[in-house]
Amino acid sequence: MRKTTLWAGGLLLAFWAGGCMVGPNFKRPAAPQVKGYTAAPLNPTVATPNIAGGQSQHFVKGLDIPGQWWTLFHSKPLNALIERSLANNPDVEAAQAALTVAHEDVLAQRGVFFPTLTGSLPIQRSKTPNLFSPFVTTSTAKGFTYYSLYTPQVAVSYMPDVWGLNRRTAESLQAQEQGARFAAEATYITLSANVANAAIQEASLRAQIAATQQIIKINSDLLEIIRFQFEKGAASQVDVAAQEAQLAQINALLPPLRKQLAQVRDLLAVLAGEFPSEGMAEQFELASLQLPQELPVSLPSKLVEHRPDVLQAEANLHAASAQIGIAVANRLPNLTLTADAGSIATAAAKMFSSGTGFGDLALNLAEPLFDGGTLLHQERAARAAYVQAAQQYRSTVLAAFQNVADSLNALEEDADALKAAAAAEQAAHASLDLSEQQLKYGLIAYSALLSAQQTYQQALVNLVQARANRFADTVALFQSLGGGWWNRPEAGSNTNEH
Repeated sequence: MRKTTLWAGGLLLAFWAGGCMVGPNFKRPAAPQVKGYTAAPLNPTVATPNIAGGQSQHFVKGLDIPGQWWTLFHSKPLNALIERSLANNPDVEAAQAALTVAHEDVLAQRGVFFPTLTGSLPIQRSKTPNLFSPFVTTSTAKGFTYYSLYTPQVAVSYMPDVWGLNRRTAESLQAQEQGARFAAEATYITLSANVANAAIQEASLRAQIAATQQIIKINSDLLEIIRFQFEKGAASQVDVAAQEAQLAQINALLPPLRKQLAQVRDLLAVLAGEFPSEGMAEQFELASLQLPQELPVSLPSKLVEHRPDVLQAEANLHAASAQIGIAVANRLPNLTLTADAGSIATAAAKMFSSGTGFGDLALNLAEPLFDGGTLLHQERAARAAYVQAAQQYRSTVLAAFQNVADSLNALEEDADALKAAAAAEQAAHASLDLSEQQLKYGLIAYSALLSAQQTYQQALVNLVQARANRFADTVALFQSLGGGWWNRPEAGSNTNEH
C-alpha cells in the first residue's frame, strides 16, 4: 500500500507540474491616449464679488481628491449627515454583503485544488442460509447464518488541473470579486454625492422660499399703497385688483416649494437609513456652505484607474476572458484519480486487526465524444461574451470622460451664469425701487410696476438657482473623477488588488 501511495502521489505531481492553462491570458486595457478632457484649455472661472459662493475656482491638474471630499464644503451638518448615511444606509450594507458573497465564492473554489477525502463506516447485519455462508460462523440457527459486517473506509478522489479548468474558474471568481468590490465603492461614492446634492437642493429651496417671502412682503406693502391711493382717487379699482391678483399668484408659489422641501427632507432621512417620521436635526442653507476654490483634475491616464465603474467593467472583462479558458478546457479530456482504503470485519473489535484491510487505486480518463455541439457553442458564446464585455468597457470609459468634461464645462458656465444672474438681480431690484417711487407720484402706469415686479421675482429665483448650481456641479466633478475612494483608510488596501 505504501508503494502504491507513493506511485499515486508521484503521478499527481507529474500531472500538476505538466498542466497548462488553455484560453487567453488577460491583459489590462491600455489607458486612452488623450491629454485632457475638454477641447478648450481650463482657465480659472470668473468671480462674482459680494455674492456667497461667487469665488473664482481654479482647476489643478494632478491634484488628488481626498477620501472625504465633502469636508471641502466646510459644513459640519453635511459632514455629520454623510457619515451617518455611510454607516446606516441599507444599499451600502447590501453592497458589502454582495462583496462577502463573492469573496466566499473565491474561497470555496480553492477547495478544488485539493483531493476530496471521504470517510464512512457502513454497518451491515445479514441473514443467509448456512449453505452459502461456509466462511462466516458468527451465529447459526435453524439452518441460517447471522452475521454483521463492519467496513470502515476512506475514499480519496482528485482531478488534476491538466488544462487549467480549475485555475481559470478561480481566476473568473476572483475577477467577479473585484467587480463586487468596485460596485461597493461606486455605491459609497454615489450615496455620498446623493446626500450632498440633496443637501444643496434643500439649501436652494430654502433660499427660494425666503426670496418668495421677500417678494410677498414687497407686494403686500405695495398693495396697501395702491389701496390708499384708490381711497384718495389716485388709483383705480383695476389697479387694486391687479395687485391683489399679483400677490395671490406669488403666494401660490410657496406651497409647491414647501412640498419640494419636505420631499427633499424625506429623501435625506431615507439616505441616512432613517424613517422620515423620526425627524432630522440637520438643516442646510446656501450661506452655510463654502465653495471649494481649488478643484482637482486628475490625469486622463489615472481616471481609468480610479473610477469604480471603469474598474468594475475591467473586472467583468477579466472574468469573461477566464470564461473562454473554462469553455475550452471543458472540451478536452479530463483525468480523475480515486483511491479507497479500509477494513472489513464481522466484529467491531476486529475492524483494524491484521488481515482485514483492503484498498484500491483507479485512474479514469474521460473525453467528450458527442454532445450535439453543446460544448462548441458554449465556447463560441464565451468568446462573444468577451467581445461584449470589451465593448461595454470601452463604452464605460467614454462615458467617464464625458462625465468629467460635462462637469468641467458646467463649472465654467456656472460661474458666468452666476455673474450674469447677480447683475440681473441688482438691475431688476433697482428698476423695481424706481418703479415704486414713480408710481407713488403718478409718473408711470401700474402695468409698468407689475412688469418690474415680475422681472425682479424671476431674477431673484435665478440668482438662487445659479448659486446652487455651482455647488451641485462641484459635487458632480468630485464624483466623476472617482470620489477619492482610494484615499479612504479602509479602502487603501484595495488599490493594489486590481
